[in-house]
Amino acid sequence: MTAIQDSTHPPQRLGLLLAWHGSVTQTRMKKALSAAGLTPRHAMTLTHLDAGPIGQGALAERLEVDPSVLVGILNDLEGDGLVERRRDPADRRRHNVAITDAGTAALAKTNAALDAVEIGLFARLSDQDQEALRGLLDRIDSHSEDFACGE
Repeated sequence: MTAIQDSTHPPQRLGLLLAWHGSVTQTRMKKALSAAGLTPRHAMTLTHLDAGPIGQGALAERLEVDPSVLVGILNDLEGDGLVERRRDPADRRRHNVAITDAGTAALAKTNAALDAVEIGLFARLSDQDQEALRGLLDRIDSHSEDFACGE
């Protein structure tokens, strides 16, 4: 049933509408990640590592997390055999992080699960609509320091 937009039925607040769709999207994405055996932070970390090894400090910057938070994420991933940390031969104080073959396989499984979610979410949007949505979302005033990860 669709509400008629008149003076007795004000339009939905855009922020609440965005929050609702964001919550639904987050729930579906978390279910897909969980089925693949990862959390959102683990998946994002593997995604960044897929391009090749990177220093631990640079990875923390890319993920926009405190280095102490990254240590916990990497401990989890390394414990599961998905990443490796090695001393940088040029600077023994620094660690480089690399995705393993098992990590690459987990990332492929994760990407397939997330693809399925996105296909369902955006089935009624054309490619042009999806690009327009990306453009609009890029213009929203949101900052990573306002984000609280609930994992």
